[in-house]
Amino acid sequence: MISVSEFFTNFPEPFVKALVTEMKIKFVSIKQLLIYLCFCVTVFASSGAAVAKVTKIEFTEFDTYSLEIIHIDVGDTVEWLPTNEGHNVEFIMTPTMVSLPEKSKIDEPYSMIFQEAGIYVYGCTPHLNTGMLGLIVVGNDFHNIEDIDKIKLSLVANSVLKRLAKKAKSQFKSD
Repeated sequence: MISVSEFFTNFPEPFVKALVTEMKIKFVSIKQLLIYLCFCVTVFASSGAAVAKVTKIEFTEFDTYSLEIIHIDVGDTVEWLPTNEGHNVEFIMTPTMVSLPEKSKIDEPYSMIFQEAGIYVYGCTPHLNTGMLGLIVVGNDFHNIEDIDKIKLSLVANSVLKRLAKKAKSQFKSD
């Protein structure tokens, strides 16, 4: 086996010096790059920069959503997953009520990024009147909570919605 120094004795001295200098420069450049990247990651992590979160909600066999109430931040995404047949997502209340998001198709996944703070109420179209409802609080903003009283639902669904609203408010106060 040949040593490194023996290997380089076969090359002219200026070539070896240039090669070693080039290798040192590349090593220093890579080292500087790694230090810079570590610095950037540290600054980003400690800056409090928000990273959007994804919350997954499943359709259950009991005609409910796996999470009936969630608290999320503006910019977060909610994904509804058809783990049981015969369900969808239809919004019946949003913070502005100007235009409701399009309802999903039965048995298909659905997702939405929430860009506006406030209360969102949604339900499963075929099971709305039996109380298959969910409530999303975005940015801990309850400015439109009274709009829940304006929603026209069956007696059962109305009772479920009132319970969800009361529970959402109590969860907020306990946080």
